[in-house]
Amino acid sequence: MLNSLVIVVISLVLFFWAYKVYARKLESLWEVNPSNSTPAHTKFDNVDYIPAKNWLVLFGHHFASISGAGPILGPIIAVMVWGWAPTVLWIILGTIFIGGVHDFGSLITSVRQGGSSIADIAEAAISRRAKIVFSCFLLLSLILVIAVFAYFCANTFINKPEVVVPSLGLIPVAMLVGYLLYYLRINPIYATLLGLVMMAGLIFLGNLFPLNASLGFWIFILFIYSYIASIIPVNILLQPRDYLSSYLLFFGVIAGYLGLIITRPVITMPAYITWKADEGYLWPALFVTVACGAISGFHTLISSGTSSKQLPNEYYAKRIGYGGMVAEAIVAILAVICVGILFKSGENFTQILKDSSPIGLFGKGYGAITQIFLGGFGVFIAITILNAFILTTLDTATRIGRYITEELFKVKNRFLSTLLIIIPSVILAVSGKWNKIWPAFGASNQLVAALAFLVITCWLLSRNKPVRYTLAPAALMLITTIAALIMQIARYFKHGDYLLLSISISLLLLALFMMTDVISVFKKVRLKWRRN
Repeated sequence: MLNSLVIVVISLVLFFWAYKVYARKLESLWEVNPSNSTPAHTKFDNVDYIPAKNWLVLFGHHFASISGAGPILGPIIAVMVWGWAPTVLWIILGTIFIGGVHDFGSLITSVRQGGSSIADIAEAAISRRAKIVFSCFLLLSLILVIAVFAYFCANTFINKPEVVVPSLGLIPVAMLVGYLLYYLRINPIYATLLGLVMMAGLIFLGNLFPLNASLGFWIFILFIYSYIASIIPVNILLQPRDYLSSYLLFFGVIAGYLGLIITRPVITMPAYITWKADEGYLWPALFVTVACGAISGFHTLISSGTSSKQLPNEYYAKRIGYGGMVAEAIVAILAVICVGILFKSGENFTQILKDSSPIGLFGKGYGAITQIFLGGFGVFIAITILNAFILTTLDTATRIGRYITEELFKVKNRFLSTLLIIIPSVILAVSGKWNKIWPAFGASNQLVAALAFLVITCWLLSRNKPVRYTLAPAALMLITTIAALIMQIARYFKHGDYLLLSISISLLLLALFMMTDVISVFKKVRLKWRRN
């Protein structure tokens, strides 16, 4: 048993060092210069390329978009399967040396490439063929994410109708705040305070007036919202909504850590459970499962998709990219502790995980540590926060899907390009077939991260810059993902699950394909160095 404050102090100290020292080395590597103009200014179009009012507004959008349910779901599953010690260790080390580098590198590289997505950068850094294959893979992944998150969000509306009013009511509130910030240009502090007061009122009203409807109705409403949010100017809804949503998470995290300081709970779960579990071996399975808590390929889509087009100044790249990843890791540590205090050694953790959802376990643990000042309201707040971020990920993923569609197929009409993403997502969500594909998402998500690292490494090589900060993480993530895919292929073949088997084989072939193109880039660079 271990006092939870020990983990809190160690992790926060290491994260502080990483942000102040390690991230500064990354700034030097990319030669971050506040005097450089960003795409938000040079490509300003009043739709997608719009500089954020200040860095906090963009941080709110970025943080809300990369978070979703990821930093809670993955770490909780890992704790219940392999133990809290390896989970915490991977969250800390993974965030500092891999996840933070990945997010910052994706953001600043995209800024230097005019706000292009990571797939578009692949063409400049590797080859046209790499861009096409990578883009198709990303589009399919995004369609799956949009479908699944729409279903999860709609399902939450049914199971917890009290969250409907604060979740959907935040949309008009955010639009009001956006209007005040960008059109009336009032002081951001006053606009933020008004938005937060109205958001608190929505949470209160949600408890008084729960709204009930069918699953199909909520899915329809959510896709209509996603379509509209993807095509309107980013500063009307996306920026202010995510900005206000981030305060929900800030409040939740601060309340959670304050509860830990006051109650000082002891982690009663075993530090280490097993190396081999039904879910797989600790390596590589834990590294794939934790995902957003340490590194996630989805983050490169946010960094190079929406955030790079809104960055007002290169000076803030570290705060947004590296700082956003550190903030998410802090949420992941809180999630680990929330579950670690609930159970004792000797209990059947596998059965508990089957009988209870990770969200339910998080809500129970969060409610316990915040009971002293939130009373029974803690569980409701936890679920409201989580649902707000699922909704944020939904609309951002739709917008990024539009970007990649436009880059790949040269579609200039944003109304059409959004439809090309929405229609297959609706079909997948309504049919329920996403449930058969979703188990393969963990490996595909980390494969995106590995491939993004390869693209960034090739981009640095093409500019004669050292690659020690990106090449090692690229190798680790690629080896880990390939190992996970090979184990998945063996398991799916054994169980006769040929759909997931074919998906896993396709992902493995994609990784090998990209590797061959990357190796050719390395050979060209090596030959160039020899000639010089």
